[in-house]
Amino acid sequence: MKNIETLKVKIFADGADKDGMLEMYEKPYIKGLTTNPTLMKKVGITDYRAFCKDILTHIKDKPLSFEVFSDDFDEMERQAMEITGWGENVYVKIPVTNTRQETCYALVKKLAAQKVKLNVTALMTLNQVRDVVASLNPDVPSYVSVFAGRIADTGRDPVPMMAAAVEELKIAPSAELIWASPRELLNIFHANDIGCHVITVTNDILKKLSLVDYDLDTYSLDTVKMFYNDAVAAGFSL
Repeated sequence: MKNIETLKVKIFADGADKDGMLEMYEKPYIKGLTTNPTLMKKVGITDYRAFCKDILTHIKDKPLSFEVFSDDFDEMERQAMEITGWGENVYVKIPVTNTRQETCYALVKKLAAQKVKLNVTALMTLNQVRDVVASLNPDVPSYVSVFAGRIADTGRDPVPMMAAAVEELKIAPSAELIWASPRELLNIFHANDIGCHVITVTNDILKKLSLVDYDLDTYSLDTVKMFYNDAVAAGFSL
C-alpha cells in the first residue's frame, strides 16, 4: 500500500502560475517550491523581479528557488547576489553549464563561500554531480537538481543513477538531491525508495495524488464512463 503521508522524500511544487503556486503552498505535504524562466515564459511573465518579489510576500516559510538567466558567469554572479537578498528562504538556481558548455563550478564555489544558498540545476550525469558536490560549501544548505525525467526521455532508466547520486551527496551533509522533471506520479515513490531528499513536481502531476492506492476496478469503470460520456457529448453515430 502506498501512502503519501508516510513518504520521506520532500515534495516541492514546480511552476510559475501565481494562483497555482499559492494553492500548492497551502498544502502541508508541499515542503518547498521551485520555478524557472521557461515556466515563467509559458504563463506570460515579463517582469522577473516583480513576479519573484510578489511571490515572496506570500511565501516566507518554505524554500523557494529562483534561477539566474544570464549566459555570462560574471552577470550570473551579480544576479545571484541580488536574488539571494530577496529572502532567507530563497535559493539561487545556477545552471550546471552556460550555453557554451562551460561549467559553473568556479562560480558555485565562489557563491557558496559567500554563504549563498544554491540550487545547482540541469544536471544529468554522475560526473556533474561529483563536481558540483566538490564545489559546494558543506556548511551551507543547497540543492543538487538532477533531471531524472529528461534522462528517462532518452530511454535510460534514471533510478540507478539517482541512487548513485544519493550516495555521492553523503559527503555534503547540508546538500540535498532533487529528482527534477518527473514524468509521472510513480516517480515520487521511485525517489522515495532510493532515499532521494526532494522531488519537484508540477501541478498537473500533483493533481493525481488523490489517485494513490485508488481501486483499479473502480478506475477501470471511471475510464469506461469517460469514453462513453465523451462519445455521447460529441454526438457520434454510426
